[in-house]
Amino acid sequence: MSFSKHILVTGGAGFIGSHLVRRLVKNYPNYLIVNLDKLTYAGNLENLNDVASAPNYRFERADICDTAALQRIFSEYQITDVIHLAAESHVDRSIEGPMEFVLTNVVGTVNLLEAAKNHWNDSANHVFHHVSTDEVYGSLGDTGLFEESTAYDPRSPYSASKASSDHFVRAYYHTYGLPIKMSNCSNNYGSHHFPEKLIPLMIHNIIENKPLPIYGKGDNIRDWLWVEDHASAIDAIFHNGRIGESYNVGGLNEWTNIELVRFLCRLLDQKLDRTPGSAETLITYVTDRAGHDKRYAIDASKLETELGWKPSITFEEGLERTVDWYLANQDWVEKVTSGAYQAYYEKMYIGR
Repeated sequence: MSFSKHILVTGGAGFIGSHLVRRLVKNYPNYLIVNLDKLTYAGNLENLNDVASAPNYRFERADICDTAALQRIFSEYQITDVIHLAAESHVDRSIEGPMEFVLTNVVGTVNLLEAAKNHWNDSANHVFHHVSTDEVYGSLGDTGLFEESTAYDPRSPYSASKASSDHFVRAYYHTYGLPIKMSNCSNNYGSHHFPEKLIPLMIHNIIENKPLPIYGKGDNIRDWLWVEDHASAIDAIFHNGRIGESYNVGGLNEWTNIELVRFLCRLLDQKLDRTPGSAETLITYVTDRAGHDKRYAIDASKLETELGWKPSITFEEGLERTVDWYLANQDWVEKVTSGAYQAYYEKMYIGR
């Protein structure tokens, strides 16, 4: 079967990556989608069961720090384009162990850039789309929004590693003419999210009647983006964004952490038929995270003006869909939170 594009998606078994891979496989049957994932704790091939047998889908278990593996994959699949999402992404983990973030997010990204540069003899008809985060911009005060021109000011090892990878991507565009596109997104939420991040953790703990740990006073503000809207934005940027340009992707809404958790408490009390207010008694305030950014908020007007993209649903609607998915998929949550999960996916999925 002949394909018009051979797209390598890195981190395609993760949270955002799996939603993007599913969208590309289903919407573009004339594209070959090659999913490269290391399958760390946050990568889960069950996220893609519905497309695993699709004729235009392939999976490669590999590490982007493995240059020989990248060489083989680019050659074997004749890769024409890259959408790069593979990254270590949890701020708390970066504070505890920053070196893993440097290796994956910085060295791994440069390895991918080198592979693309060496395999694409000309820049025509290729795209290297690098997916990054709004955390590279630092922390906002009470007013203002992150724009594409906002100066970088990373505050954690995670955001510093992502900022470095962003700079390398731009450098390969300016130095070597590599056809790059970039996007920086706000906090994502939705189905298949590993339960160490705020929203899935709170949902899981409310269901289990466990404490709901809130950093500091809970007044840190985030702009939330439904993961399927993010996948549609990446799709739009990859196909229609301008080469060499960066696009901010945001949900166009801001919530404090405590307001968000209280909303989830009310919603789950209702869904679980519990006494109103019972979930809120589980809220526990804990010592704030080191270097905790106060506020993030994205100006996505460039993306809307140039490409016509904007969020498709409200945050409240997206949260309800997310809660409903977790309630209906407790077996998935149990597998990814159990100590036996590593052995489980090694047995069930590796080598297929």
